[in-house]
Amino acid sequence: MGDPIQLKEEGNKHFQAGDIDKAIECYTKAIKVCQDKKVLAVIYRNRSACYLKKENYVNAASDATKAIDVDAKDIKALYRRCQALEKLGKLDMAFKDVQRCATLEPKNKAFLETLRRLGAEIQSKLKTTFSTDSRVQNMFDILFDEESEKDKKEKAANNLIVLSREDAGAERIFQNNGVTLLLNMIETGKPEMILAAVRTLSGMCTGHKARAMAIIQMVGVDKMCSIMAVDNEEIALAACNLFQCINDSLTGGDTREYGKEADLVMDPSKDLKTILLSLLEMVASKKVSGHGRDQALNLLSKNVPRKEKKEMDHSKSLFTIDHGLKKILKVCGQVPELPDQLPLTENTQLIASVLLNKLYDDLKCDPERNNFRDICDEYIKSKIDPKDMDKTIHAINCISGLLQGPFDVGNALVGRQGIMEMMVALCGSEREVDQMVAVEALIHASSKMSRASFIITNGVSLLKDIYKKTKNEKIKIRALVGLCKLGSAGGDDYSLRQFAEGSTEKLAKQCRKWLCNPQIDTKTRKWAIEGLAYLTNDADVKDDFVDDEPAMQAMFELAKSRDKTILYAVACILVNCTNSYEKKEILPELVQLAKFSKQHVPEQHPKDKKDFVDKRVKRLLKAGVTSALVVMVKAENIILTDQTKEMLARVFLALSEDPRDRGTIVAQGGGKALIPLALEGTEAGKVKASHVIAKIAAISNPEIAFPGERVYEVIRPLVNLLHTDREGMQNYEALRGLTNLAGFSEKLRVKIVKEKALPEIENYMFEENEQIRLAATECMCNLVTCKEVQDRYLEDGNDKLKLLVLLCGEDDDKLQIAAAGALAMITAAQKKLCTKMTLVTSQWLEILQRLCLHSNVQVQHRGLVIVYNVLNSDNSDLAKKLIESELLEILSVVGRAEDNPKRQEAIDAARTCLVKAMDLGLIKPFASPS
Repeated sequence: MGDPIQLKEEGNKHFQAGDIDKAIECYTKAIKVCQDKKVLAVIYRNRSACYLKKENYVNAASDATKAIDVDAKDIKALYRRCQALEKLGKLDMAFKDVQRCATLEPKNKAFLETLRRLGAEIQSKLKTTFSTDSRVQNMFDILFDEESEKDKKEKAANNLIVLSREDAGAERIFQNNGVTLLLNMIETGKPEMILAAVRTLSGMCTGHKARAMAIIQMVGVDKMCSIMAVDNEEIALAACNLFQCINDSLTGGDTREYGKEADLVMDPSKDLKTILLSLLEMVASKKVSGHGRDQALNLLSKNVPRKEKKEMDHSKSLFTIDHGLKKILKVCGQVPELPDQLPLTENTQLIASVLLNKLYDDLKCDPERNNFRDICDEYIKSKIDPKDMDKTIHAINCISGLLQGPFDVGNALVGRQGIMEMMVALCGSEREVDQMVAVEALIHASSKMSRASFIITNGVSLLKDIYKKTKNEKIKIRALVGLCKLGSAGGDDYSLRQFAEGSTEKLAKQCRKWLCNPQIDTKTRKWAIEGLAYLTNDADVKDDFVDDEPAMQAMFELAKSRDKTILYAVACILVNCTNSYEKKEILPELVQLAKFSKQHVPEQHPKDKKDFVDKRVKRLLKAGVTSALVVMVKAENIILTDQTKEMLARVFLALSEDPRDRGTIVAQGGGKALIPLALEGTEAGKVKASHVIAKIAAISNPEIAFPGERVYEVIRPLVNLLHTDREGMQNYEALRGLTNLAGFSEKLRVKIVKEKALPEIENYMFEENEQIRLAATECMCNLVTCKEVQDRYLEDGNDKLKLLVLLCGEDDDKLQIAAAGALAMITAAQKKLCTKMTLVTSQWLEILQRLCLHSNVQVQHRGLVIVYNVLNSDNSDLAKKLIESELLEILSVVGRAEDNPKRQEAIDAARTCLVKAMDLGLIKPFASPS
C-alpha cells in the first residue's frame, strides 16, 4: 500500500513542481493508509491546498475542516477553509475562520487584510440585501396599488424582471414571499401583470436548479400550462420561455457546486416527465389557444429529439411517440374550414409536421421506425370513413402533414390501396373544402419526383381538368401550384422542360397576378408563392419575376407577415433567382463521353449565365430584398428550419458578391441578421453565412455593420472559416475581416486571441498562396499590440519571430510593410525581442539594411523604427554591432537628406536613430567645418 509519510513527501514535491493532479493522487493514497491522526490532519490540509489551486472549493473546504477537527488551532487549515468559503460565497463563515487566524497571529498582515476586506464585503452585502428587500416590496406595492400611475406600474414591472435576472436579486424575490405575490399578479387576469409575473419567474428559474424545482412545486405545471394556453401571443411566448428556462436549469444549465446540499436538490426526472406529459396534453386540447398550441409544439421540437446524433439516450423521443404521436397527428389533420376544430394559427400545422420529422429522424433502428409507421397507419385507418366525409378529409389532411414532415411515412400511406383513389374522388367532390384538401395532398405527394410516379403519370391531366373546370379561385390556384410543381420536375436543366415552350411562363404570370391581388385572402396568395417556388427553376420565369416589382414587393410583404409557413417557399424563389443553389461541376470530358454513349446531358439555360444572374441580384437589392431577409431570419419559430436558414445564407452570399452592394446589405440590417445564420443551422449554411460576414467585415466599419455587443459575436464565425478544410477564398476573406476587426480595438484583439485564432493565423503566414500569406501577416501586424500575442513571440522553441524577420526580406512590398510593421511594434513593446531577433536567423542584419534602403517609404520607415528599437533595447553590445555595420552609413545618408514631405517619416526616423546613437556614446556629434 505504501508508507503515508513517503507518499506525503512525494505529494509535496509534485505540488512544488506545479503538478497538482499527481499531488492529489499521492495525498489521497496517503489518507487511505495513514493511521496517525496528526499526520492525517497535515495530509488533509495539504490536499486542501491542492483543491484550492484546482478551484474545487467544496472539496478544499471539506479537507480543511477534517484537519481542523484534529487540531482547532491549525492556522493553515483555518486560512485555507476561509479562502474556500469566500469563493463559495459563504462570507460569514469565512470571516469567522480568518478572525480565529488573526487571534492566533495578531501581527500577520495577510490575515488582517483579509479580515478587513471580508468585513467590508459583509457590510456591503447586508446593505444591498436590506435595500433590495425594500425595493422588492416597494415594486410589488406599486403593482398591486390600483391608484398607481400606468408609467409607475410599467417601471416597477420592468425593474422586477431585471432584478430577477441577477442571482442575488432572484434570491431576494424568492425569500420575500415573491412567488406567492407573482401568482397574485397572474390571478388579476391583466395581460401586463401576467407578462411581468411570468418573465420574473423565468429570470428566477434561469441557471438555478433548486429554485426552479421549488417554483415548479409552488406554481404547479398545470398552472403554467393554463397560462400558456391563453389566446395572447405575448403571454404564450413568455410562458414558453419559462418552461424552457426550467428545462435548461433541470437538465444541466445550472453549473453551481452544491456539495452536500446536492442531496437536498431532488432528482428532476419526475418534474421533467410531468412537464412532457402536460405539453402532450396541450397539443390536442380544445381548451388551448392556437398560440399556446404553437408554443407547446415548439417546446417539444426543441427539447425532445437529441441535439446531437452521437448522444445515446433518445428515450424522450420514444416516450413522446408512444404517448403523443396520435395527438400530433390530430393537429395535422385539422381542417379549419370545418366546424368543431382545434384552435390553430397559420403556423400550427407546419410546426406539427416539423416535430413529426424530428421525432422520426431521431429513431435509431428499423423496429422503432416501423412502430412509428404503424401508429400513423392505424390512426389514418381509424379516420377513413366513406360515410363521413369530414372524418375522411381529416385523414387526407393528416397525410399532407406527414408528407411535409417525414416524407417516407406519408408517401408509404399514399401508396396504400384506396388512398390515392380517395384523393382523386375528393377532387371531384362538390364541396369546396373536399377539393381543397385533396388538391393540397396531391401537391405535397408530388414533392419528391423520384418517389411519386403515380402523381407524374396521372396528376397533370387530373389537375388540368380541375384548373379548367372550377370557378373557385381557391381551388384554381391550388391546382395551378400542383401543375407548377409537376412542370418543374427537371429543375434548372433546360433540356428537361416538362411543358411546351411558353407554358411555364403563362403559369408564372397567373401566379404573379394572384400574388398581387389584395382582394384574395392571404392563405390563397401564399399558394401563388408556392407555385413560383417551383416555376422559378426556369430562367425565363426568374427574369420575368424580377422585372415585376409589384410581385416582388407583394412577396416581401407576405414574407414579413405573421404567417411563417411561407418562409421556405420565399427562400426557394430567392435561391432560384440568384442561382445560389448547389451546382455540380460538370467536366467537359464527361459531357463528351455522355453524348457519345447517348446519355442525357444537363443543359444550362442561356439566361442562367453570370451576367443575367448579376442583373437579377441588382434588381432584388433595389426592391429591398435585404429587409425581407432580415425579418425572415428573426422568425423565432421552429418553422425556420436549418434547411431554410441555409437557403437564406446562400441568398445573402449571392447578394454580397459585388463589394459595392455590401453597404446596402449593412444599411438594411443584414449584418445583424447574418450572425444567427452563422452560429446555428447546417454546416454548409453556417459556412456560407460566415463567408458573407467575412466579406462585410473586411471592408466595413465594424461598429456600423455589427452595432453594440454583436461585433464580438462576429469573431467566432470568422475563426471557423480559418480551418484548413475551408476554401482558399473563405480563408482569405476571413483573415481580411479579422485584420479589420483587430485594428479597431484592444477588446476585439483579446476576443480574437480567446477564440484560439492565433495558431491558424500563424499557420497561414507559411502559406504558399501569396494573397493568403499577405492577409495572415497583415492580421498578425494588427494583433501584435496585444499582450498575449507578444508573450507567444517571447516563448522559446518556436519559429514565430524567425518567420516574421524572414518575411521582411521578401520582394512583395505589401508583405514587407505588414511584416516590418509587426516587427517594429513588437520590438518596441518587448525589448527582449530585439536580442532574440538577432539569434533566430543569421540574415537579420542584411534584411534590416535592405529595409532601411528600400525605395518604398513605408517599408523604409518601418525598418528605421526597428533599428531605433534595437538601439533603445538596453543591449549595448547589440547597439554597438549595429553602428559598426553599414547601417551607420545608411542612417547618415537618410538622416542628412533634405526635408521632403513624401519621405519625411523615414528621414525623421533616421535622425532619431542617430541622436540615440550619440546619446549612447557610439558616435560623436557631427561638427561642421569652421
